[in-house]
Amino acid sequence: MMNKAVPPSDHMEVARRRMVEEQIRARGVKDERVLAAMAKVPRHLFVETGLDSQAYSDRALPIGEGQTISQPYMVAFMTESLKLTGEEKVLEIGTGSGYQTAVLAELAAKVFSVERISALTVRAKQLLDRLGYTNVILRVGDGSLGWKQFGPYDRILVTAGAPRVPAPLEEQLAEGGTMVVPVGNNVSQKLAVATKKRGKTDVRTCCPCTFVPLLGKEGWENS
Repeated sequence: MMNKAVPPSDHMEVARRRMVEEQIRARGVKDERVLAAMAKVPRHLFVETGLDSQAYSDRALPIGEGQTISQPYMVAFMTESLKLTGEEKVLEIGTGSGYQTAVLAELAAKVFSVERISALTVRAKQLLDRLGYTNVILRVGDGSLGWKQFGPYDRILVTAGAPRVPAPLEEQLAEGGTMVVPVGNNVSQKLAVATKKRGKTDVRTCCPCTFVPLLGKEGWENS
């Protein structure tokens, strides 16, 4: 007797769980809430049309407009570095496809996300709405300036490479808060994890990474 074809959605779920175990958990990400979010969010819906079969591969992929969706491990590692408990208000700089936004929305109380490219914002909003995320607010703007209106933020995540930790983001980080931002040149960076204590920001750097450049007044256009 012939086996019935496995529905595409099941194939994707299997690929997603393999991604979590082989690419993320195996490399040291231990936060079970982060691992569960990565296993839940359908990454294949956030990539360019025609690339869904590569969505769970161990690399960044194009999403149009010269931008990319980050490597799954990097998404998980950066998210884990925020140490989210579910109560936080998070600012994301660089909405892109909305994938990282969705992961944050699974783990935080509220996510505010800024993207400079309106076409990406429109697509991300449509998809996030379709997936039922009601704790996300998006806007088009210069992410290097943050989003002062709703600050301060318990956590800030920047998904583009900056020449330095942007001063407006330091100002918008709440006391005791944590910010993760790639810092370096416009080709390669290192992840900086900044924590605010007694009004001052302490920054430590960790793993090397490669992100598209952070453009804006406090990013590369002003460097």
